Amino acid sequence: MARGVREELAGIASEARVLLERQRARGRKRIVLPDAPGLNSPEEKVSGSARGVDEAGAPPAQAALPGFEALAPPPIAPASRGVPGLPGTQPLALHPDLPDSLEALAAAVAGCRRCPLCETRTQTVFSDGPPGARLLFVGEAPGADEDAQGLPFVGRAGQLLNKMIAAIDLKREEVYICNVLKCRPPGNRTPQPSEVAQCLPYLEQQIALVRPALICAMGLPAVGALLRLKGPMGAIHGKTFEYRGIPVIPTYHPAALLRTPSFKRQAWEDLQIVRDTLKRLTA
Repeated sequence: MARGVREELAGIASEARVLLERQRARGRKRIVLPDAPGLNSPEEKVSGSARGVDEAGAPPAQAALPGFEALAPPPIAPASRGVPGLPGTQPLALHPDLPDSLEALAAAVAGCRRCPLCETRTQTVFSDGPPGARLLFVGEAPGADEDAQGLPFVGRAGQLLNKMIAAIDLKREEVYICNVLKCRPPGNRTPQPSEVAQCLPYLEQQIALVRPALICAMGLPAVGALLRLKGPMGAIHGKTFEYRGIPVIPTYHPAALLRTPSFKRQAWEDLQIVRDTLKRLTA
């Protein structure tokens, strides 16, 4: 058996043990596990959502976002802590070498010249939303509209995100929105690893200062930056992970939904998990 396969199976076994221990601690005698999407499936192919009922019972289906199919929310799965040494197992803490207020951090970002993107940006795009928000959305990088206005998610993808937020009974003004990168990559290309490495401390400091109850990571670049996970979104979405003690729910980026409307069904499932998890955490 190849070494990579053995390591993957060991990781699955470790996560299963954590799941079983948590469920036994809750007094459950019967445990219902979610379906496992095919690990080699492309992003466009997504298998079934999680099945079963949590302690409170599965709530009824909600009115869907226009263009989304109304589905009964999947149960909230236990958080996956991931691999020892990665963000899921480390405590939330401030970077001592970065400003300890959001205002000062935004000013530092505005003057950042850590990577070549500073040469092509119109301006940096730091965030939008209140510092005390309980829900934080993080995307990939600014686009042309964001670069022009200095705010995240204000173009077509931003308009869809506003509808997604409204569909889970929240207002944009109530959530915190940011990106992994603070500068627009030329042509809206995917961020390069070196760019993510230079910008990630800013995002980590934002999260540590906002201290949200829940994070929604939109798109594979955001998932990879926060959770160090690789793979198709179809194998990741619908699950709950953990970043430094904060639950993280991955979902499709609004831009991907505009390009491929068939992803909206899975995105609506994820939004319902976001809604229900947030209610549970802030009750």
